[in-house]
Amino acid sequence: MTETPAPLLSIARAYDDVAELYAGLFRDALDSLPLDRAVLAAFADQVRSDGEGAGPVAEVGCGPGAVTAHLHALGLDVFGVDLSPAMIDLARRDHPSLRFEVGSMDSLDVPAGALRGIVSWYSVIHTPPQDIASYFAEFSRVLVPGGRLLLAFFESEGDPVTVFDHKVTDAYRWPLEGLADLAAEAGFVEVGRMLREPQEGERFRRGHLLMRLDR
Repeated sequence: MTETPAPLLSIARAYDDVAELYAGLFRDALDSLPLDRAVLAAFADQVRSDGEGAGPVAEVGCGPGAVTAHLHALGLDVFGVDLSPAMIDLARRDHPSLRFEVGSMDSLDVPAGALRGIVSWYSVIHTPPQDIASYFAEFSRVLVPGGRLLLAFFESEGDPVTVFDHKVTDAYRWPLEGLADLAAEAGFVEVGRMLREPQEGERFRRGHLLMRLDR
């Protein structure tokens, strides 16, 4: 088994420490976020329109599984992957009928071309800018030709990539164009985007990119 790099172990442990609190805070978060639900619904519609039989969908960085469960309710064959064993334990407890695995989204335990969709819902935010290309390369490896990718992240309001004091561990805000350009280098083409202003209690604008693997 490949040894987990120290920076990823640090992220996993940080989320292990706050898993119960995190799950309680975000379990019903989508209920008050209609635009976020709309983006997830658009992704699900695109995956369904591509036809059955092309593999499941993975939510990478799934945390306690709320978004994975929402995607399942939208009719997708979906499973969740997260670095944090404590988060995976909570996801399995709260959603026992769904599949959840401990793993890293830069080295997914699935064959090449095995997935028809990937959702990264605020999970690339802890990746240093110099490493993000390797994550997109892994997404490209595991997706079928034409597979779908949905990214959600904190937007940097036109500035370059900006580090900020995330409540769990350091994270990065990205300009929409910058993240889209890096995904394009890995073979993804943009299908659509959504940028929304922060709601009460949120600090930053939220960016969302819907993409398709162009091969």
